[in-house]
Amino acid sequence: MQIRRKSTAGTMQSSDLMVVVEPAETLQIDIESTVKKQFEHLIRARIETTLRDLGVAAGHVRVSDRGALDYAIAARVETAIHRASQE
Repeated sequence: MQIRRKSTAGTMQSSDLMVVVEPAETLQIDIESTVKKQFEHLIRARIETTLRDLGVAAGHVRVSDRGALDYAIAARVETAIHRASQE
């Protein structure tokens, strides 16, 4: 799946996250989180797994996390990617 335009998914409420994806030549993931010190590696792993499952090889993914669980991270990333790919 290819990111063709900028797209967002999610909210900035507690226990949720906002995902912004944009086209880029390489894959870049930026994470801001209220629990970054403890859980950044798990957040990044979930994002990378979701992108790999969707076949995304390039794009800029920005995540602002407010303590979301892994299923919410995967759902928000997937939604943003589908919106950005115009599929």
